Amino acid sequence: MSESSKPNIPFTVTDIDVGVRLVEALVQHVRANGPVPISYADVLERGRILYPHDAVLGRAVPVGIRPKLAFVSAFCRAGGFPDLSSLVAKEVSGRESVADTSVISSADWSAAMAKLDAFATQARAALPRNLKPRKERPAEVAWYAYFCSHREACAKVTSEDKKEIVNMLMSGLDPDTALRRFLAAKAEYANAS
Repeated sequence: MSESSKPNIPFTVTDIDVGVRLVEALVQHVRANGPVPISYADVLERGRILYPHDAVLGRAVPVGIRPKLAFVSAFCRAGGFPDLSSLVAKEVSGRESVADTSVISSADWSAAMAKLDAFATQARAALPRNLKPRKERPAEVAWYAYFCSHREACAKVTSEDKKEIVNMLMSGLDPDTALRRFLAAKAEYANAS
């Protein structure tokens, strides 16, 4: 998908919250295994193991991981750390790391973790004020109403896809923006290596 056809949408609260957990999961992954590639599903699972009671992380699905990894990348770039998101790929079997492994191995991840909360707080403060988070049930009702009145636009949305769209609605996006953002993410996910 070309850059011009992607909806221009900032990070959501969910992107930030899950992104923070992914930074922590990736740092743990690097400490335990070295800077080897990890799949979308595995990094989410590693985060769920670290935070088993985190409902937001529990609802996260691989197809919606790119904005969360963009947060990880932004954090690493802002702090002057190597990009942890470069270790994450859709599939890792037989894949060589595209990351500079020596730089990732030698980074001071303790210093990075110390800066993570401040960066997340700053990112939350930069969110548009019109993003009003919703609870899960109202988000599902809003999606159902939108789905019923826009069936043609939603024709390719599966029940698994609905989870990520509801996550976006819970972050405060409107249904139309959430659908556009999801479809862009799904196209990126399909083309990811």
